[in-house]
Amino acid sequence: MRHGDKIKNLSRTASHRKALLNNLASQLITHKRIVTTVAKAKALRVFIEPLITKAKTNSTHQRRVVFSYLQDKEAVTELFSTVAEKVAARPGGYTRIIKLHARVGDNADLAMIELVDFNEIYGKGKGEAKAPAKKTRRAGGAKKKAAEAPAAEASTEEKSAE
Repeated sequence: MRHGDKIKNLSRTASHRKALLNNLASQLITHKRIVTTVAKAKALRVFIEPLITKAKTNSTHQRRVVFSYLQDKEAVTELFSTVAEKVAARPGGYTRIIKLHARVGDNADLAMIELVDFNEIYGKGKGEAKAPAKKTRRAGGAKKKAAEAPAAEASTEEKSAE
């Protein structure tokens, strides 16, 4: 039984698991989204969110702490420059896991894990999308529009006369 066991072992030794999470985290920081299995994505979220929180404080000590986890200079530079600027106002929840299809070879459940602030589809542009016009099924809608059209023309003529 695994009561109280909080570590997701991913069927690997500790050193193998550490290397796997280091590589996945580096690739996620570099590419902003990666596709992996659901179990690895969930383990990666627990691994990388504290690192992103540490990156908000750009100090030598925090850089060294994050480097001890990632072991990749380019990923650390990217994390402290680009990623930290975008997530500065966010109090947590820096990643999003979206479940995908099953992998063809072994039927493993795949998921896409991404940094939330780097997605243009779901981000701040969501409010800008215009909803399609409502289609009514009521009879007589054409009469109503015809009655409003002359009133609208009259109001524009009054404004132009002034």
